[in-house]
Amino acid sequence: MSDLAWVPQSCTLPTEERPLRVTEWDALLSERLTSSSRPEPLRLHLELTGGPGVEERTRDLVARESGCCSFFTFTTVPGEERMDLDITVDAAHEAVLDALAARIAEMQP
Repeated sequence: MSDLAWVPQSCTLPTEERPLRVTEWDALLSERLTSSSRPEPLRLHLELTGGPGVEERTRDLVARESGCCSFFTFTTVPGEERMDLDITVDAAHEAVLDALAARIAEMQP
């Protein structure tokens, strides 16, 4: 996913900022991701380890991502030791979720 050509035209994040946003997601997920699953074709479920600032960091990133890519719906469920993050899209953006899931799969041991 280093080639960002998969990003749909409906994304309003300026092109030059896209690699920076991908880096933010990569950092969060490489530090905190414990598992991922695809319970439905249009939903990706992530489990992140908790800790100081994780909820705030995740919510900030999710809010900014929602602002430029309105096709994503994010649901966060914080807990003491972990945080669940569900990412859903509409059918027209399933390929974007596929690309995200593939990137995440590459990060997992």
